[in-house]
Amino acid sequence: MNKIQPPSFSNRVYSVWYRHILVYVKNIFSNGIPPFLEPLLFLAGVGIGLGGFVGEINGIAYVTFLASGIIAPPAMFTAAYECTFGTFIRLEFDKVYDGMIASSITVDDLFIGEILFAGTKGLFFSSAVLAVLSSFGLIESPMAIFTVFVGFFTAMMFAALSLLVTSFVNNINHFNFYFTGFITPTFFLSGIVFPLNTLPKFVEIFALIFPLVHSVNLMRAFCFNKFELSLIGDVLYIITFVLAIGFLAILRLRQKIIT
Repeated sequence: MNKIQPPSFSNRVYSVWYRHILVYVKNIFSNGIPPFLEPLLFLAGVGIGLGGFVGEINGIAYVTFLASGIIAPPAMFTAAYECTFGTFIRLEFDKVYDGMIASSITVDDLFIGEILFAGTKGLFFSSAVLAVLSSFGLIESPMAIFTVFVGFFTAMMFAALSLLVTSFVNNINHFNFYFTGFITPTFFLSGIVFPLNTLPKFVEIFALIFPLVHSVNLMRAFCFNKFELSLIGDVLYIITFVLAIGFLAILRLRQKIIT
């Protein structure tokens, strides 16, 4: 009698990813329009308004400098919201995960698929922002297309970190501390609005802790075709962050679900 073979690891992870995609596209209009509008509002409010006072940064028009940086934050925000509020609701209220792990899907499959889904959203959001910026002539380099892949890994970083935070949270309102105490400072201390070298040296060094700094460095390199050896460090940081924090997050969530 032949034994039924369980689905492969890739198929199990894909099924989790695909389930989230199906749910996401059910409301594609409300989910898909904001990424195209947000960069316009930000550039109008900050880039054009503040740009009249700032002028240029390192020989680059301020609005262009800003445009090259704002491709990254949407990937961060979408992953952070997806893997905090979204994960918590699926875990505690909707009990979605209970049914999924009752099948052949393991807890590891579940959250690896979740991280990959958040990465996919990050890629989509970065693509949307890049398309808007390019249509206005703010991003002209053909190499800028690679920023969408940086957006993918940026979202994976914040998905892993947000899952780790979720593993400690028992009240959904506690996520406010994460967004106010970490996500917001990350946005302002990542070199998006102003160069980090304008800060005191100790603050500039401290800012390197924030994951978004490394994504912004890579995105600006592709936007302006300026590549330095230090970018290798940014790549290694991102890879190490995803693997290490992702491992810790899944370890803790495995204990939370099983117990």
